[in-house]
Amino acid sequence: MNYYALIYHLVDDYMDRRGQFREEHLKLAKKSNERGEMILAGAFSDPPDKALLIFKAADKSSIENFIRKDPYVKNGLIAKWEIRPWTVVIGNK
Repeated sequence: MNYYALIYHLVDDYMDRRGQFREEHLKLAKKSNERGEMILAGAFSDPPDKALLIFKAADKSSIENFIRKDPYVKNGLIAKWEIRPWTVVIGNK
């Protein structure tokens, strides 16, 4: 299994717009976490301009599937996103 960082670049009015999509987004994230795919996730808060989601997966396909289903992406709250392979040196068990 490999680790990947999904970096969301948030739109300027993300905080104002996320409310109506938050429950569906969190439900999707929790299901991914329960399957062991999404390990950690959260937004940077000062400023709230990006979010970091860490996945453990065989390849990028489960992450791309998450992005396709994410209401934040589908409704324009994410300006852009990137998936980066992440080499874990400490803490990989």
